[in-house]
Amino acid sequence: MELETLNERYDLVIERIFQIVKEENVRSEYRAYFQTTAKFLIKVDETLRMAEDGFLDTESLEDARRRNRDFYQDILEENYGTSYANPAYAVSELGEKFGGILSFLYTDLRSCIGLAYEGRRDWIAIFLELFVEIYNAFETTGEVDKREIEQTIYWFYHDYSEIFVERNVQEIVDPSLDFFTKIVMEADLSDVRYLYRYGEYISDCEVEIAKFLGEMEEEKIQSMADTYTEGYRIGFVNLGVDLSKKETVQIHYPIGFERMVRVAIKNFEKMGLRPTIARDPSLSLFNRGHGKGNVYTKAVNKQYEYDHKDDKAYYLDKAFVERRLEVLRNSFEKRKELAAVHAGPAVIEIFGEKPFEPENKKENARYSEKQQQLNVYYANQAGQITNAYIKGDERSFTVIAYPIPAIGEQFREIFAETVKINTLDYKLYQTMQQKIIDVLDSGEKVHIQGSGDNKTDLTVMLYRLKDPEKETIFENCVADVNIPVGEVFTSPVLKGTTGKLHVSQVYLSELNFLDLEIDFRDGMIVDYTCKNFETEEENRKYIRENVLMHHDTLPMGEFAIGTNTTAYRMARKYDIAAKLPILIAEKTGPHFAVGDTCYSHAEENAVFNPNGKEIVARDNEVSILRKEDQGKAYLNCHTDITIPYDELGAITVIRANGTIEDIIRDGRFVVAGCEVLNEPLDHE
Repeated sequence: MELETLNERYDLVIERIFQIVKEENVRSEYRAYFQTTAKFLIKVDETLRMAEDGFLDTESLEDARRRNRDFYQDILEENYGTSYANPAYAVSELGEKFGGILSFLYTDLRSCIGLAYEGRRDWIAIFLELFVEIYNAFETTGEVDKREIEQTIYWFYHDYSEIFVERNVQEIVDPSLDFFTKIVMEADLSDVRYLYRYGEYISDCEVEIAKFLGEMEEEKIQSMADTYTEGYRIGFVNLGVDLSKKETVQIHYPIGFERMVRVAIKNFEKMGLRPTIARDPSLSLFNRGHGKGNVYTKAVNKQYEYDHKDDKAYYLDKAFVERRLEVLRNSFEKRKELAAVHAGPAVIEIFGEKPFEPENKKENARYSEKQQQLNVYYANQAGQITNAYIKGDERSFTVIAYPIPAIGEQFREIFAETVKINTLDYKLYQTMQQKIIDVLDSGEKVHIQGSGDNKTDLTVMLYRLKDPEKETIFENCVADVNIPVGEVFTSPVLKGTTGKLHVSQVYLSELNFLDLEIDFRDGMIVDYTCKNFETEEENRKYIRENVLMHHDTLPMGEFAIGTNTTAYRMARKYDIAAKLPILIAEKTGPHFAVGDTCYSHAEENAVFNPNGKEIVARDNEVSILRKEDQGKAYLNCHTDITIPYDELGAITVIRANGTIEDIIRDGRFVVAGCEVLNEPLDHE
């Protein structure tokens, strides 16, 4: 939009919204909703003007905290029962006909909070116009036309998807969008007022972690940042990719960790990399409620996020998907030079929130079967487009995790232990893991059995080595892209990989799964269940949406054996096993990933273990289909499911000649030379 036209449009629409607060032009049952939402948008306008005039930078801590609380108070757990953002409440107040879609509208309008802090008058203007257009449709004494409302929503996202998607691509590859970088690099981090400049909800947790890191010795901060950035660098070395040809790195971090991130950015700059940083998605278009990424905070209210994770159902159809894919392709084409020098993500995760078991509300938006298929189709096609411009075999990543104060009173002790876990002696693990790999490489399959109430009984088929002197099946994973150290992994052969995977409790993508069971036949999921809900239908739907990601089935993309018994002991010592992120949890027992392999989009890159052997099991029968049709080869998901040591009976290697050898028996490592791995297990 041109500046003059934009200002005219904005001034006209905000003037109209001020009028709506005082009007009684809509039927009484809808009046409170529109007036409440209009008041919210007026607060957005006030914040935008303060941002434009520089007044937010000088706001007192009390005023900044009050403004932040005012924006988010109605979706906090204690207030959510009477919020229009709650689909159940909206339906009870506004009726079944419009309650759901008006709740969705209010929730998407909430994306204007962050836009106001960024001074994004252009985007705010179009959201205000959408609200006014919907309001105008309700200004009738007769029945409101539901189809008109639905079409207004649909065409808004269809028509504006170009600017939304273009901005999204730009945020990945263009370091000139530096709103967040400036906060990290220029703010006075000793003054916690800087936290409120993001426009995200700031709880006591973010304030506490910022103060905690602010008190930490400079050497410790440097060490944390070095572990993070060095893991990223080593990832490129191990892939054989020249990092010097890259110019940008996408940084994902939790608000409150700026002191560490500032040092990390300086480290990346020494590698020739400038940061790109974006906001955690708050708009339905970009999968709001599907995990955390970019710049993010502890969840404001996980039930709120869960209630709205499928809101695209209000406008998703084939034409919209094709339009969005076209825009995505065009957006990357315009920025292909920037995309070509983008190196990939560097991620800081957090853990410590209580496990979340969602309530399934009948009022929530739900994808139809056709829409689920469209989601799968879009993810597949969008993945191919992205990979064409940010090539999978030319990028890498790293992920590291730290606890937050929400984990409990022993936060400081847990944080200190996590730092130790993230910096364990990788040479020691490398040696022990090689001994495990030597046994695994001698087998044609592996038998995994649970113990006690664990029902796991699974046979995993292994790649057949052609030259054992030069080739290996498993990667010896130390501390590079996946920090901390501690696993050996492979891409299993699907044919013959059969049996049941069971775990009593596991935390996947911030969701808690109870008694999760997945059955495989020839490496593909054939059945699944859990015990989160009263009905089997709800349990299966929960898994299909959040593990299978709407696919009818998924292959076993990875089989791994975690060796980080120190992390396992920490989890048991502090009773935080259910709160560990998958990044650490996957190192605390054998795990099985459903979806793509670990080498997705980089299968042609030769990868070697420290002993010089090439890791040749990079493909399976699904991923190899890329040679015919990439659409059949990649699922665009990879979910790790871990069996803890205390639920594990045995992991046994079975050789072609019928001989067997255990890796683990009764939850303990039994490979010669790996006895030290049992020491943490013997001191739980």
